[in-house]
Amino acid sequence: MPQQSEYYLVITALGTDRPGIVNTITRHVSSCGCNIEDSRLALLGEEFTFIMLLSGGWSAMMLLESTLPQKGAELELLIVMKRTTQHPRPPMPVTMWVKVEVKDSPHLIERFTNLFDAAETSIAELTSKTSVCDITKEAKLYIEITLHSALTGTDKIVEQDFYRLCTELNAQGSINIVINPQHEQKDGN
Repeated sequence: MPQQSEYYLVITALGTDRPGIVNTITRHVSSCGCNIEDSRLALLGEEFTFIMLLSGGWSAMMLLESTLPQKGAELELLIVMKRTTQHPRPPMPVTMWVKVEVKDSPHLIERFTNLFDAAETSIAELTSKTSVCDITKEAKLYIEITLHSALTGTDKIVEQDFYRLCTELNAQGSINIVINPQHEQKDGN
């Protein structure tokens, strides 16, 4: 069996937001010899969550896995780690960007994720935020979703279903669909 030279680790850090916390985490990751391949950060109330995909050699991963729990305890962070592998993603010739603004109520995000799941898309990113209007005191939900699909030719159906759902929910929405021209030509031959 061939020796793997690069190892991959997903880390989630969750804790109270304060100045310098992200720098402290990234400095520790780097000092162990790991590289940050991908990352996301979100502030949720007074908490932050920082998700990273890290790569490194065997000794770098072992050092990080053995020292990160102590560093997390020092910083009062909840740390979750999971080994993973890098694998090529299948071609996704269709990319969709969705924005929605709607009066807030339960199950709204679920309604949109269900629509896109039924259309066999893959959600790459999803952000949502609720804010209350100072004047009307009405809560509005703002949703942004980035999706990918391996299915070409279904984009018009997805678009129609999206606008139908927006109408049903009395939501303002937009969907921008881009089909990679290389894939479109291949499908047309």
